Amino acid sequence: MPHVPAARPAQTQVVREQPPTGRRTGKPGWYGPAAVIGDVTGAAVPVYLAFALAGGRHAVAYAMVAAAAWLLVRGARDRYGERRLGERDNVGPALQDWLVLVGLLAVVRAATGEESPFPLALAALVPCAPTSAVVQTLIYRHLAARRRDGRTVRRALVLGEANAVDGLVSHLAKQTDHEFVVVGVCPIGDEDPHALAPVATHISRQAPPLLSADSAPVLAAARRLYADVVLVVPGPYMSGARLRRLSWALHGEECPLVVVPGLSEVAGRRVGVVSVAGLTMLTVAPPLRRGVATLLKSVTDRLGAALLIVLLAPVFVAVALAVRMDSPGPAVHRQTRIGRGGKPFTMAKFRTMVADAERLRHQLTGTNEQDGRMFKMRRDPRITRVGRVLRRCSLDELPQLFNVVQGHMSLVGPRPPLPDEAAGYDEVERRRLAVKPGLTGLWQVSGRSDLSWDETVALDLRYVDNWSPSGDLGVLCRTVGAVVAGRGAY
Repeated sequence: MPHVPAARPAQTQVVREQPPTGRRTGKPGWYGPAAVIGDVTGAAVPVYLAFALAGGRHAVAYAMVAAAAWLLVRGARDRYGERRLGERDNVGPALQDWLVLVGLLAVVRAATGEESPFPLALAALVPCAPTSAVVQTLIYRHLAARRRDGRTVRRALVLGEANAVDGLVSHLAKQTDHEFVVVGVCPIGDEDPHALAPVATHISRQAPPLLSADSAPVLAAARRLYADVVLVVPGPYMSGARLRRLSWALHGEECPLVVVPGLSEVAGRRVGVVSVAGLTMLTVAPPLRRGVATLLKSVTDRLGAALLIVLLAPVFVAVALAVRMDSPGPAVHRQTRIGRGGKPFTMAKFRTMVADAERLRHQLTGTNEQDGRMFKMRRDPRITRVGRVLRRCSLDELPQLFNVVQGHMSLVGPRPPLPDEAAGYDEVERRRLAVKPGLTGLWQVSGRSDLSWDETVALDLRYVDNWSPSGDLGVLCRTVGAVVAGRGAY
Protein backbone atom coordinates (compact mmCIF):
# COMPACT_ATOMS: atom_id res chain seq x y z
CA MET A 1 0.00 0.00 0.00
CA PRO A 2 1.46 3.40 -0.92
CA HIS A 3 2.62 5.70 1.81
CA VAL A 4 0.29 8.57 2.68
CA PRO A 5 2.03 11.76 3.84
CA ALA A 6 1.28 12.79 7.40
CA ALA A 7 0.65 16.37 6.26
CA ARG A 8 -2.66 15.31 4.78
CA PRO A 9 -4.69 14.00 7.74
CA ALA A 10 -7.91 13.91 5.72
CA GLN A 11 -6.46 11.07 3.64
CA THR A 12 -6.25 8.64 6.55
CA GLN A 13 -4.46 5.40 5.70
CA VAL A 14 -7.01 2.60 6.00
CA VAL A 15 -6.65 -1.14 5.56
CA ARG A 16 -9.90 -2.12 3.85
CA GLU A 17 -11.25 -5.56 4.67
CA GLN A 18 -12.73 -7.66 1.91
CA PRO A 19 -16.52 -7.68 1.95
CA PRO A 20 -18.11 -10.83 3.41
CA THR A 21 -18.36 -13.62 0.88
CA GLY A 22 -21.64 -13.55 -0.99
CA ARG A 23 -22.84 -10.38 0.75
CA ARG A 24 -25.64 -8.61 -1.06
CA THR A 25 -27.27 -5.55 0.45
CA GLY A 26 -29.87 -5.10 -2.30
CA LYS A 27 -33.09 -7.08 -2.40
CA PRO A 28 -33.36 -9.95 -4.92
CA GLY A 29 -34.08 -8.70 -8.41
CA TRP A 30 -37.16 -10.87 -8.88
CA TYR A 31 -39.17 -8.99 -6.24
CA GLY A 32 -40.19 -6.22 -8.65
CA PRO A 33 -41.23 -8.49 -11.55
CA ALA A 34 -43.10 -10.78 -9.15
CA ALA A 35 -45.06 -7.84 -7.74
CA VAL A 36 -45.86 -6.56 -11.25
CA ILE A 37 -46.98 -10.00 -12.47
CA GLY A 38 -49.13 -10.46 -9.36
CA ASP A 39 -50.79 -7.09 -9.88
CA VAL A 40 -51.42 -7.71 -13.59
CA THR A 41 -52.90 -11.12 -12.83
CA GLY A 42 -55.03 -9.84 -9.96
CA ALA A 43 -56.51 -7.10 -12.14
CA ALA A 44 -56.74 -8.62 -15.62
CA VAL A 45 -57.96 -12.15 -14.91
CA PRO A 46 -61.01 -11.29 -12.73
CA VAL A 47 -62.05 -8.48 -15.08
CA TYR A 48 -61.76 -10.71 -18.14
CA LEU A 49 -63.69 -13.56 -16.52
CA ALA A 50 -66.44 -11.24 -15.23
CA PHE A 51 -67.11 -9.61 -18.60
CA ALA A 52 -66.60 -12.81 -20.61
CA LEU A 53 -69.10 -14.73 -18.48
CA ALA A 54 -71.53 -11.80 -18.76
CA GLY A 55 -71.38 -12.03 -22.55
CA GLY A 56 -69.37 -8.84 -23.07
CA ARG A 57 -67.66 -8.36 -26.43
CA HIS A 58 -64.73 -6.37 -25.10
CA ALA A 59 -63.59 -8.55 -22.19
CA VAL A 60 -59.95 -8.54 -23.34
CA ALA A 61 -59.90 -4.76 -23.75
CA TYR A 62 -61.46 -4.22 -20.33
CA ALA A 63 -58.90 -6.57 -18.76
CA MET A 64 -56.01 -4.72 -20.43
CA VAL A 65 -57.32 -1.32 -19.30
CA ALA A 66 -57.81 -2.55 -15.72
CA ALA A 67 -54.31 -4.04 -15.58
CA ALA A 68 -52.71 -0.92 -17.05
CA ALA A 69 -54.60 1.36 -14.66
CA TRP A 70 -53.68 -0.80 -11.66
CA LEU A 71 -49.99 -0.76 -12.62
CA LEU A 72 -50.18 3.01 -13.16
CA VAL A 73 -51.67 3.60 -9.71
CA ARG A 74 -49.24 1.25 -7.95
CA GLY A 75 -46.23 2.60 -9.84
CA ALA A 76 -47.17 6.24 -9.24
CA ARG A 77 -47.37 5.52 -5.51
CA ASP A 78 -43.90 3.88 -5.58
CA ARG A 79 -45.10 0.38 -4.65
CA TYR A 80 -42.43 -1.20 -6.86
CA GLY A 81 -39.46 0.73 -5.46
CA GLU A 82 -36.76 -1.38 -3.87
CA ARG A 83 -37.22 0.33 -0.51
CA ARG A 84 -40.95 -0.53 -0.47
CA LEU A 85 -40.95 -4.10 -1.72
CA GLY A 86 -41.28 -6.73 0.97
CA GLU A 87 -41.95 -4.38 3.86
CA ARG A 88 -44.46 -5.28 6.55
CA ASP A 89 -47.54 -3.12 5.87
CA ASN A 90 -49.23 -4.71 2.84
CA VAL A 91 -53.00 -4.52 3.34
CA GLY A 92 -53.25 -0.78 4.01
CA PRO A 93 -51.38 0.44 0.90
CA ALA A 94 -53.20 -2.08 -1.31
CA LEU A 95 -56.58 -0.86 -0.04
CA GLN A 96 -55.63 2.78 -0.54
CA ASP A 97 -54.43 2.08 -4.07
CA TRP A 98 -57.63 0.19 -4.84
CA LEU A 99 -59.75 3.19 -3.87
CA VAL A 100 -57.62 5.38 -6.16
CA LEU A 101 -58.06 2.81 -8.96
CA VAL A 102 -61.84 2.81 -8.60
CA GLY A 103 -61.93 6.61 -8.68
CA LEU A 104 -59.62 6.73 -11.70
CA LEU A 105 -61.66 4.22 -13.70
CA ALA A 106 -64.89 6.00 -12.74
CA VAL A 107 -63.49 9.22 -14.23
CA VAL A 108 -62.37 7.38 -17.38
CA ARG A 109 -65.77 5.75 -17.64
CA ALA A 110 -67.56 9.10 -17.41
CA ALA A 111 -65.19 10.81 -19.86
CA THR A 112 -65.45 8.11 -22.52
CA GLY A 113 -69.17 7.42 -22.13
CA GLU A 114 -68.56 3.75 -21.41
CA GLU A 115 -71.85 1.95 -20.79
CA SER A 116 -70.68 -1.35 -19.26
CA PRO A 117 -72.51 -2.39 -16.06
CA PHE A 118 -70.83 -0.47 -13.23
CA PRO A 119 -71.66 -3.03 -10.47
CA LEU A 120 -70.09 -5.75 -12.60
CA ALA A 121 -66.95 -3.68 -13.18
CA LEU A 122 -66.68 -2.82 -9.50
CA ALA A 123 -67.07 -6.46 -8.44
CA ALA A 124 -64.45 -7.51 -10.99
CA LEU A 125 -61.94 -5.06 -9.51
CA VAL A 126 -62.34 -6.33 -5.94
CA PRO A 127 -59.60 -9.04 -6.21
CA CYS A 128 -56.96 -6.42 -7.10
CA ALA A 129 -56.22 -5.36 -3.52
CA PRO A 130 -56.14 -8.81 -1.84
CA THR A 131 -54.04 -10.28 -4.65
CA SER A 132 -51.47 -7.49 -4.33
CA ALA A 133 -51.46 -7.86 -0.53
CA VAL A 134 -50.89 -11.63 -0.78
CA VAL A 135 -48.01 -11.23 -3.24
CA GLN A 136 -46.39 -8.55 -1.07
CA THR A 137 -46.83 -10.74 2.01
CA LEU A 138 -45.07 -13.65 0.29
CA ILE A 139 -42.24 -11.32 -0.70
CA TYR A 140 -42.06 -10.02 2.87
CA ARG A 141 -41.80 -13.54 4.29
CA HIS A 142 -39.04 -14.41 1.84
CA LEU A 143 -37.19 -11.20 2.70
CA ALA A 144 -37.60 -11.80 6.46
CA ALA A 145 -36.17 -15.31 6.06
CA ARG A 146 -33.16 -13.96 4.17
CA ARG A 147 -32.55 -11.32 6.82
CA ARG A 148 -32.71 -13.91 9.59
CA ASP A 149 -29.94 -15.72 7.72
CA GLY A 150 -27.86 -12.53 7.56
CA ARG A 151 -28.54 -11.82 3.89
CA THR A 152 -30.08 -8.76 2.22
CA VAL A 153 -28.98 -6.61 5.14
CA ARG A 154 -27.12 -3.32 5.48
CA ARG A 155 -23.96 -3.30 7.59
CA ALA A 156 -24.37 -0.51 10.14
CA LEU A 157 -21.83 1.43 12.18
CA VAL A 158 -23.42 2.93 15.32
CA LEU A 159 -22.17 6.23 16.80
CA GLY A 160 -23.25 7.74 20.11
CA GLU A 161 -22.69 7.75 23.85
CA ALA A 162 -22.02 4.36 25.40
CA ASN A 163 -25.41 3.89 27.07
CA ALA A 164 -27.28 5.11 23.97
CA VAL A 165 -25.27 2.73 21.78
CA ASP A 166 -26.11 -0.15 24.11
CA GLY A 167 -29.80 0.68 23.93
CA LEU A 168 -29.89 0.87 20.15
CA VAL A 169 -27.82 -2.26 19.54
CA SER A 170 -29.84 -4.33 22.01
CA HIS A 171 -33.10 -3.08 20.49
CA LEU A 172 -31.99 -4.04 16.98
CA ALA A 173 -30.78 -7.42 18.23
CA LYS A 174 -34.22 -8.35 19.60
CA GLN A 175 -35.59 -8.67 16.07
CA THR A 176 -34.01 -10.16 12.99
CA ASP A 177 -36.47 -9.16 10.26
CA HIS A 178 -35.10 -5.64 9.77
CA GLU A 179 -32.43 -4.45 7.35
CA PHE A 180 -29.60 -3.52 9.75
CA VAL A 181 -26.82 -5.67 11.19
CA VAL A 182 -24.46 -3.79 13.49
CA VAL A 183 -20.82 -4.48 12.59
CA GLY A 184 -19.21 -1.95 14.91
CA VAL A 185 -19.75 0.94 17.32
CA CYS A 186 -18.08 4.31 17.78
CA PRO A 187 -18.72 5.45 21.37
CA ILE A 188 -18.36 9.12 22.20
CA GLY A 189 -15.94 9.40 25.10
CA ASP A 190 -13.63 6.87 26.72
CA GLU A 191 -16.33 4.60 28.13
CA ASP A 192 -16.80 1.26 26.36
CA PRO A 193 -20.38 0.13 25.73
CA HIS A 194 -21.55 -3.35 26.71
CA ALA A 195 -22.86 -4.07 23.21
CA LEU A 196 -21.71 -7.28 21.56
CA ALA A 197 -20.58 -5.37 18.48
CA PRO A 198 -16.85 -4.51 18.48
CA VAL A 199 -15.64 -1.01 19.27
CA ALA A 200 -14.31 0.40 16.00
CA THR A 201 -13.00 3.67 17.42
CA HIS A 202 -13.65 6.23 20.14
CA ILE A 203 -14.81 9.76 19.38
CA SER A 204 -13.85 12.74 21.50
CA ARG A 205 -16.61 14.31 23.56
CA GLN A 206 -15.44 17.76 22.56
CA ALA A 207 -15.86 18.62 18.90
CA PRO A 208 -12.40 19.40 17.46
CA PRO A 209 -11.94 22.58 15.42
CA LEU A 210 -11.00 20.67 12.25
CA LEU A 211 -13.66 18.72 10.39
CA SER A 212 -11.19 16.03 9.36
CA ALA A 213 -10.12 15.35 12.93
CA ASP A 214 -13.71 14.52 13.90
CA SER A 215 -14.84 12.65 10.81
CA ALA A 216 -11.65 10.82 9.86
CA PRO A 217 -11.95 8.09 12.57
CA VAL A 218 -15.58 7.44 11.64
CA LEU A 219 -14.77 7.28 7.94
CA ALA A 220 -11.85 4.97 8.62
CA ALA A 221 -14.04 2.65 10.69
CA ALA A 222 -16.76 2.67 8.02
CA ARG A 223 -14.25 1.75 5.31
CA ARG A 224 -12.54 -0.90 7.42
CA LEU A 225 -15.79 -2.60 8.40
CA TYR A 226 -17.34 -2.13 4.98
CA ALA A 227 -20.29 -0.33 6.55
CA ASP A 228 -23.21 0.54 4.30
CA VAL A 229 -24.72 3.12 6.68
CA VAL A 230 -23.85 5.05 9.85
CA LEU A 231 -26.48 5.23 12.60
CA VAL A 232 -26.10 8.21 14.94
CA VAL A 233 -27.84 8.50 18.31
CA PRO A 234 -27.95 12.22 19.22
CA GLY A 235 -26.90 13.33 22.68
CA PRO A 236 -25.37 16.23 24.61
CA TYR A 237 -22.00 15.67 22.95
CA MET A 238 -23.37 15.40 19.42
CA SER A 239 -24.61 18.92 18.69
CA GLY A 240 -26.47 19.87 15.55
CA ALA A 241 -23.44 21.61 14.08
CA ARG A 242 -21.21 18.60 14.77
CA LEU A 243 -23.78 16.23 13.27
CA ARG A 244 -24.01 18.43 10.19
CA ARG A 245 -20.26 18.39 9.64
CA LEU A 246 -20.19 14.62 10.09
CA SER A 247 -22.93 14.26 7.48
CA TRP A 248 -20.85 16.30 5.01
CA ALA A 249 -17.92 13.94 5.40
CA LEU A 250 -20.02 10.78 5.15
CA HIS A 251 -21.98 12.00 2.17
CA GLY A 252 -18.71 12.84 0.45
CA GLU A 253 -17.99 9.12 0.65
CA GLU A 254 -21.59 8.34 -0.49
CA CYS A 255 -22.28 6.75 2.89
CA PRO A 256 -25.83 7.39 4.19
CA LEU A 257 -26.31 8.89 7.65
CA VAL A 258 -29.34 7.83 9.71
CA VAL A 259 -30.26 9.82 12.82
CA VAL A 260 -32.04 7.71 15.47
CA PRO A 261 -34.16 10.05 17.63
CA GLY A 262 -34.99 7.42 20.26
CA LEU A 263 -38.69 7.06 19.43
CA SER A 264 -39.90 3.46 19.38
CA GLU A 265 -43.08 1.73 18.18
CA VAL A 266 -44.29 4.83 16.31
CA ALA A 267 -45.77 4.11 12.89
CA GLY A 268 -44.13 5.93 10.00
CA ARG A 269 -47.43 7.54 8.97
CA ARG A 270 -47.48 9.43 12.29
CA VAL A 271 -44.02 10.90 11.79
CA GLY A 272 -43.35 13.90 9.59
CA VAL A 273 -40.33 16.09 8.86
CA VAL A 274 -40.65 19.87 8.72
CA SER A 275 -38.12 22.65 8.32
CA VAL A 276 -38.58 25.75 10.48
CA ALA A 277 -36.07 28.63 10.39
CA GLY A 278 -33.51 26.30 8.85
CA LEU A 279 -34.01 23.67 11.59
CA THR A 280 -35.13 20.16 10.76
CA MET A 281 -37.85 18.95 13.13
CA LEU A 282 -39.70 15.69 13.59
CA THR A 283 -43.43 15.92 14.18
CA VAL A 284 -45.27 13.00 15.81
CA ALA A 285 -49.05 13.03 15.33
CA PRO A 286 -51.19 11.76 18.24
CA PRO A 287 -52.89 8.36 17.90
CA LEU A 288 -56.36 8.25 16.34
CA ARG A 289 -58.91 8.47 19.15
CA ARG A 290 -61.83 10.34 17.56
CA GLY A 291 -63.24 11.38 14.23
CA VAL A 292 -64.69 9.57 11.24
CA ALA A 293 -62.22 6.67 11.43
CA THR A 294 -63.13 5.77 15.02
CA LEU A 295 -66.84 6.16 14.29
CA LEU A 296 -66.43 3.83 11.32
CA LYS A 297 -64.62 1.32 13.56
CA SER A 298 -67.46 1.35 16.10
CA VAL A 299 -70.15 0.89 13.46
CA THR A 300 -68.17 -1.80 11.66
CA ASP A 301 -67.54 -3.66 14.92
CA ARG A 302 -71.20 -3.85 15.89
CA LEU A 303 -72.58 -4.59 12.44
CA GLY A 304 -69.85 -7.13 11.73
CA ALA A 305 -70.36 -8.89 15.08
CA ALA A 306 -74.14 -8.99 14.60
CA LEU A 307 -73.74 -10.46 11.11
CA LEU A 308 -71.29 -13.11 12.38
CA ILE A 309 -73.70 -14.08 15.18
CA VAL A 310 -76.45 -14.70 12.63
CA LEU A 311 -74.19 -16.62 10.23
CA LEU A 312 -72.59 -18.71 12.98
CA ALA A 313 -75.81 -19.49 14.88
CA PRO A 314 -75.60 -23.25 14.03
CA VAL A 315 -72.00 -23.30 15.29
CA PHE A 316 -73.08 -21.67 18.57
CA VAL A 317 -75.71 -24.37 19.08
CA ALA A 318 -73.34 -27.23 18.22
CA VAL A 319 -70.56 -25.98 20.49
CA ALA A 320 -72.95 -25.35 23.39
CA LEU A 321 -74.30 -28.91 23.15
CA ALA A 322 -70.77 -30.34 22.99
CA VAL A 323 -69.70 -28.42 26.11
CA ARG A 324 -72.78 -29.52 28.11
CA MET A 325 -72.38 -33.18 27.08
CA ASP A 326 -68.65 -33.27 27.86
CA SER A 327 -68.71 -32.11 31.49
CA PRO A 328 -71.20 -30.79 34.06
CA GLY A 329 -71.70 -27.05 34.22
CA PRO A 330 -73.00 -24.19 32.04
CA ALA A 331 -72.11 -23.98 28.36
CA VAL A 332 -71.09 -20.32 28.64
CA HIS A 333 -68.59 -19.08 31.22
CA ARG A 334 -68.92 -15.46 32.30
CA GLN A 335 -65.95 -13.66 33.77
CA THR A 336 -65.19 -10.11 34.86
CA ARG A 337 -62.62 -8.42 32.67
CA ILE A 338 -61.21 -4.90 32.50
CA GLY A 339 -62.11 -2.79 29.48
CA ARG A 340 -61.32 0.64 28.12
CA GLY A 341 -60.34 3.17 30.76
CA GLY A 342 -60.18 0.48 33.47
CA LYS A 343 -63.95 -0.13 33.49
CA PRO A 344 -64.96 -3.71 34.35
CA PHE A 345 -67.40 -5.66 32.20
CA THR A 346 -68.67 -9.22 32.02
CA MET A 347 -67.08 -11.19 29.20
CA ALA A 348 -68.62 -14.38 27.83
CA LYS A 349 -66.77 -17.45 26.56
CA PHE A 350 -67.70 -21.03 25.89
CA ARG A 351 -66.61 -22.98 28.95
CA THR A 352 -63.40 -24.90 28.29
CA MET A 353 -62.56 -25.82 31.91
CA VAL A 354 -64.21 -27.69 34.74
CA ALA A 355 -66.93 -25.79 36.57
CA ASP A 356 -64.79 -24.89 39.63
CA ALA A 357 -61.73 -23.79 37.60
CA GLU A 358 -61.51 -20.40 39.35
CA ARG A 359 -61.13 -22.06 42.75
CA LEU A 360 -58.53 -24.52 41.45
CA ARG A 361 -56.43 -21.76 39.89
CA HIS A 362 -55.10 -20.70 43.30
CA GLN A 363 -53.73 -24.21 43.78
CA LEU A 364 -51.81 -23.99 40.49
CA THR A 365 -50.20 -20.58 41.00
CA GLY A 366 -46.73 -22.08 41.33
CA THR A 367 -47.02 -23.83 37.97
CA ASN A 368 -47.55 -20.68 35.89
CA GLU A 369 -45.52 -20.90 32.67
CA GLN A 370 -45.87 -17.21 31.83
CA ASP A 371 -43.16 -14.75 32.87
CA GLY A 372 -45.58 -11.92 33.53
CA ARG A 373 -49.01 -11.19 34.98
CA MET A 374 -50.98 -13.67 32.86
CA PHE A 375 -51.55 -17.22 34.08
CA LYS A 376 -50.91 -19.82 31.38
CA MET A 377 -50.13 -23.54 31.44
CA ARG A 378 -49.47 -25.57 28.33
CA ARG A 379 -51.18 -28.61 29.90
CA ASP A 380 -53.63 -27.08 32.34
CA PRO A 381 -55.39 -29.97 34.17
CA ARG A 382 -58.58 -27.90 34.45
CA ILE A 383 -59.21 -27.92 30.68
CA THR A 384 -61.81 -30.43 29.46
CA ARG A 385 -61.50 -32.65 26.37
CA VAL A 386 -63.88 -30.51 24.34
CA GLY A 387 -62.23 -27.42 25.80
CA ARG A 388 -58.89 -28.31 24.26
CA VAL A 389 -60.48 -28.60 20.83
CA LEU A 390 -62.31 -25.31 21.27
CA ARG A 391 -59.13 -23.52 22.30
CA ARG A 392 -57.17 -25.07 19.46
CA CYS A 393 -59.75 -23.71 16.98
CA SER A 394 -60.47 -20.50 18.96
CA LEU A 395 -64.18 -21.40 19.01
CA ASP A 396 -64.37 -20.65 22.73
CA GLU A 397 -64.06 -16.94 21.88
CA LEU A 398 -67.26 -16.77 19.78
CA PRO A 399 -69.61 -15.56 22.58
CA GLN A 400 -67.47 -12.44 22.82
CA LEU A 401 -69.24 -11.30 19.65
CA PHE A 402 -72.13 -10.36 21.96
CA ASN A 403 -69.69 -8.21 23.96
CA VAL A 404 -68.72 -6.48 20.72
CA VAL A 405 -72.39 -5.78 19.89
CA GLN A 406 -72.87 -4.34 23.40
CA GLY A 407 -69.89 -2.03 22.91
CA HIS A 408 -67.68 -3.52 25.65
CA MET A 409 -65.20 -4.92 23.14
CA SER A 410 -64.01 -4.42 19.58
CA LEU A 411 -63.34 -6.97 16.86
CA VAL A 412 -59.65 -6.00 17.02
CA GLY A 413 -57.80 -4.76 20.09
CA PRO A 414 -55.58 -5.77 23.02
CA ARG A 415 -56.37 -8.84 25.09
CA PRO A 416 -58.87 -8.02 27.92
CA PRO A 417 -57.10 -8.55 31.28
CA LEU A 418 -58.47 -9.99 34.49
CA PRO A 419 -58.99 -7.56 37.41
CA ASP A 420 -56.05 -8.95 39.41
CA GLU A 421 -53.81 -8.66 36.35
CA ALA A 422 -54.82 -5.04 35.71
CA ALA A 423 -54.38 -4.17 39.39
CA GLY A 424 -50.67 -4.91 39.09
CA TYR A 425 -50.08 -2.87 35.95
CA ASP A 426 -47.41 -0.20 36.00
CA GLU A 427 -47.77 3.10 34.15
CA VAL A 428 -46.61 1.65 30.83
CA GLU A 429 -48.75 -1.49 31.01
CA ARG A 430 -51.82 0.55 31.98
CA ARG A 431 -51.71 2.21 28.56
CA ARG A 432 -53.07 -1.06 27.14
CA LEU A 433 -56.43 0.08 28.58
CA ALA A 434 -56.57 3.23 26.43
CA VAL A 435 -58.69 1.43 23.81
CA LYS A 436 -61.37 -1.24 23.85
CA PRO A 437 -60.09 -4.81 24.20
CA GLY A 438 -60.52 -7.00 21.15
CA LEU A 439 -61.80 -10.38 20.08
CA THR A 440 -58.56 -10.69 18.14
CA GLY A 441 -55.41 -8.56 17.96
CA LEU A 442 -51.69 -8.48 17.39
CA TRP A 443 -51.17 -10.77 20.39
CA GLN A 444 -53.48 -13.41 18.98
CA VAL A 445 -51.94 -13.42 15.49
CA SER A 446 -48.31 -13.28 16.69
CA GLY A 447 -48.08 -16.40 18.82
CA ARG A 448 -50.52 -15.88 21.71
CA SER A 449 -49.45 -17.85 24.78
CA ASP A 450 -46.02 -18.61 23.28
CA LEU A 451 -45.08 -14.93 23.67
CA SER A 452 -43.38 -13.53 26.75
CA TRP A 453 -45.10 -10.89 28.85
CA ASP A 454 -42.80 -8.15 27.53
CA GLU A 455 -43.58 -9.18 23.95
CA THR A 456 -47.31 -9.15 24.73
CA VAL A 457 -47.15 -5.65 26.21
CA ALA A 458 -45.04 -4.39 23.30
CA LEU A 459 -47.54 -5.71 20.74
CA ASP A 460 -50.50 -4.20 22.59
CA LEU A 461 -48.80 -0.81 22.93
CA ARG A 462 -47.92 -0.89 19.24
CA TYR A 463 -51.59 -1.35 18.48
CA VAL A 464 -52.78 1.30 20.95
CA ASP A 465 -50.38 3.95 19.66
CA ASN A 466 -50.62 3.18 15.94
CA TRP A 467 -54.19 2.05 15.37
CA SER A 468 -55.61 2.52 11.89
CA PRO A 469 -58.52 1.00 9.93
CA SER A 470 -56.12 -0.66 7.49
CA GLY A 471 -54.21 -2.12 10.44
CA ASP A 472 -57.42 -3.67 11.78
CA LEU A 473 -58.12 -5.16 8.36
CA GLY A 474 -54.65 -6.67 8.28
CA VAL A 475 -55.10 -8.24 11.73
CA LEU A 476 -58.47 -9.72 10.73
CA CYS A 477 -56.89 -11.27 7.62
CA ARG A 478 -54.01 -12.70 9.66
CA THR A 479 -56.44 -14.07 12.24
CA VAL A 480 -57.66 -16.67 9.75
CA GLY A 481 -54.14 -18.06 9.35
CA ALA A 482 -53.50 -17.93 13.10
CA VAL A 483 -56.69 -19.90 13.83
CA VAL A 484 -55.81 -22.53 11.21
CA ALA A 485 -52.24 -22.88 12.49
CA GLY A 486 -53.31 -22.88 16.16
CA ARG A 487 -49.84 -21.76 17.30
CA GLY A 488 -49.81 -20.71 20.95
CA ALA A 489 -53.45 -21.77 21.51
CA TYR A 490 -53.70 -23.68 24.79
